[in-house]
Amino acid sequence: MRAEGTTPEPETSMQSGLTSLGEVACRYQADEIRPEDLPVIAAEALAAGLDTPTLCELAGWPRNADARDIRDVFEQALAESGIGLPDRGLARRHALRRMAARLIDGETTPADLATDDWWETEVETAAEDSFVALIPQCDCCIEYTLGLDQQTWAAQLRSAALALTSSPPIGPGC
Repeated sequence: MRAEGTTPEPETSMQSGLTSLGEVACRYQADEIRPEDLPVIAAEALAAGLDTPTLCELAGWPRNADARDIRDVFEQALAESGIGLPDRGLARRHALRRMAARLIDGETTPADLATDDWWETEVETAAEDSFVALIPQCDCCIEYTLGLDQQTWAAQLRSAALALTSSPPIGPGC
């Protein structure tokens, strides 16, 4: 047992870094993390105790480097760390749950959901389906698409978001 205020054991710090990088991989697959943010994330992974040649290389790259190159190097760094990229569909389903939680917490608005392609997300559960079914393709079509006034729609969307976040976890991922 370590004393309060001491530095964590390197193995614990490295495991935490692997977990964080695994979550980043999932969010990256769900298009929640932009390529230009990956060099900073690589630097944070190094600070957490991970150390691979490609992770070190990526940490030194500028934000304005070519996005394709950043993606390639990030994916190589993940492989060197023993972290695989999750299935894109599963990553999007996890992202959908995070979006529902942000809606419940008031961190995003119902109209914000219509600005992304959430309505295209492939779902596997009734709770996911109920939530996604309420997301229109664009915010200008909310009334037209759903046949509801915005207040009723927002209430139904929040109710579906609560049901989604309360449902059993969907399995491994972020």
